Amino acid sequence: MADYKVFSYSRCSTCRKALSWLEDQGFDFEVIDITLSPPSSVLLRKAYEQFGQVKPLFNTSGQSYRALGAEAVKVMSDDQALAALAADGKLIKRPFVCCPDGSFLVGFKPDVWSELLLS
Repeated sequence: MADYKVFSYSRCSTCRKALSWLEDQGFDFEVIDITLSPPSSVLLRKAYEQFGQVKPLFNTSGQSYRALGAEAVKVMSDDQALAALAADGKLIKRPFVCCPDGSFLVGFKPDVWSELLLS
């Protein structure tokens, strides 16, 4: 079983860069299509608890987010936001990575990933 679970979207260039980076660093990971199998509400709640807010979990540049509308997201309770994220993988900032220590990474910033995963 892979150490890292990477929820990714094959047409996302950022996801492809992240997967390439993980491969280059020799990480053992499983790729899960975020559009077909979004992270569970349990995983999303744990990520929310790590970040202390739902905002970092949203893919604010995606079509699903634009269709929903920033104003609609702003007035959602945290529970409503987590339910919306669990229902539509394209709403989630990607890649969404579950690390073996129970922490989460969202989005791909090579310097941040290097600091967190290689130190």
